[in-house]
Amino acid sequence: MDAIVFGAAGFIGRSLVAELLGRGQKVGAAVRKDTLTPWLEGRGVDTSGLTLVQADVTRPLDHVPAARDVYNTAARFAFGLGVQEARAVNVQGALSVVDWAATLPELRRLVHVSGYRVSGAQADYARLGAYEASKVEADHAVRARAAELKVPLSIANPSTVIGPGQYLGLASLVENLWNGRLTALPGGADTFLPVVTSDFFAAFLAEIPAEPEGEAYWVLDDSTPNLPGLIAAVAGHLGMGAPRRHIPAGLLRRLPRRLTGADPETLSFLSSDRYPTASARALADRVGLRWPPVTDALRTWADDLVASRFGRDTPRITPYGFRERTWVAGEPYRPAYVLLHGLPMNADVWAPLAGHLRAPLLAPDLPGLGRSAPGERPTHEWLARLMEPVRTRPVMVAHSVACLPALRFAIEHPDRIDRLVLIAPPFLQAPGPRLHRSFLAAPLMRRMTAARLAGALGLPDGPEVGSAAADLRRPGVARRVAAAARTAHAGRPVARALLERVRVPVEIIVGSADPLVGELGHLVTEVAGTGHYPQLTHPAAVAGRLLPAGGV
Repeated sequence: MDAIVFGAAGFIGRSLVAELLGRGQKVGAAVRKDTLTPWLEGRGVDTSGLTLVQADVTRPLDHVPAARDVYNTAARFAFGLGVQEARAVNVQGALSVVDWAATLPELRRLVHVSGYRVSGAQADYARLGAYEASKVEADHAVRARAAELKVPLSIANPSTVIGPGQYLGLASLVENLWNGRLTALPGGADTFLPVVTSDFFAAFLAEIPAEPEGEAYWVLDDSTPNLPGLIAAVAGHLGMGAPRRHIPAGLLRRLPRRLTGADPETLSFLSSDRYPTASARALADRVGLRWPPVTDALRTWADDLVASRFGRDTPRITPYGFRERTWVAGEPYRPAYVLLHGLPMNADVWAPLAGHLRAPLLAPDLPGLGRSAPGERPTHEWLARLMEPVRTRPVMVAHSVACLPALRFAIEHPDRIDRLVLIAPPFLQAPGPRLHRSFLAAPLMRRMTAARLAGALGLPDGPEVGSAAADLRRPGVARRVAAAARTAHAGRPVARALLERVRVPVEIIVGSADPLVGELGHLVTEVAGTGHYPQLTHPAAVAGRLLPAGGV
């Protein structure tokens, strides 16, 4: 094999395997269980050059096949580890890889992935905690053992590696920001937490074996803003305010964790130290590797964190991301359908329907609702701005309170949409104990679990309801849901009048348990056995009305 990667199913290892395979190499992936192949195939990586090797660095490696280049990305990365647990992988496992590499007759290089805080540090387990101390100990031990056994060694010292699937360390700060719990920044104005993207780091690792041995590379982006600027960049992208106050690291160490919410092991990273990156930058320049713009990388990572609910969920509709403080899922330029959700849901409510439409769609979270930041203009003007880049004439589908801005858009821009579909338009239904009347108390909504919300809505407790419940706990969202419900109820006469002015084809879809009141001059479809959310409970039936004649 050209290369073997230990820890190949981990966050760094899998990106490295993908990079090496993309370069046409024959790659061995040392894994304990195969979670790697589905990950690679899900990203369109050609796995014809991949050989899976069942291996654990804490056990004998004598059965592992030989390779020219050896990468050790295996590590136990977590805070709160026991000393023995951390040392078993990070120290003894790393030494086992060195010992095994020493037996390879055609070894070109062993590349060991260490950490950017290891230089000159001592393995003080009491002060640093088990994870960081074990990485420091391993750095010294691997260097010494490789020298003793004459193993050609290079070391990569990455900073925080960001990218899809990274939910530790800096990610916890972003999560606290997102949930309104980051009231002050840890450390000072000069605190430096540098980052590097997983794709760039994987490409960098792939170049190391061809370079002279014995070098240690600090792989991090020197242009990473200091922590206040970093958080401000992420907050601006998410449509949130960034905290301006600071809590010095020394004070955080003295305060109880139950008050600060800070893991003691993370506090040693709150430093203004800078790092010797010259050799890494020189290598990148020689091979033509370009460092991705750090602010863009942070924004992309923030999108992935929010989409996955910080590692707790799977994105319902892809692609996804923030665009001008609006959360947008799907195809933003050439959609066949534009889907606008009602209360108290978000764009995830359309995921079951999307599976039946099998066509490109655009599904945003409405301003101030779901994951979107509050808008600075009326919702119908926001919708017009959202539609500016669209190059198709899509079907616009609006549910419940979204029907009013959809009507305004259809009247003002009749040439921009093919037809308008209104699902459960509340202004055509009798006022009663449905969502826009019963969910007016923000404190009640903020306390809603997914199960309680599902019960209140008359829906099964599924992932779409769980997604909505998670958003309701975010600062301000429940209050804005309640305000939107009151506005929609007050705007019933306006909406009825607007419906008479629409000149594009209009179809109305309702559930049999949530019927319309009175006669209308528009095509009405009633979905049997459902209520206010037919697109969620009966997506096939709704899709049958949205698809062109004969379906797809």
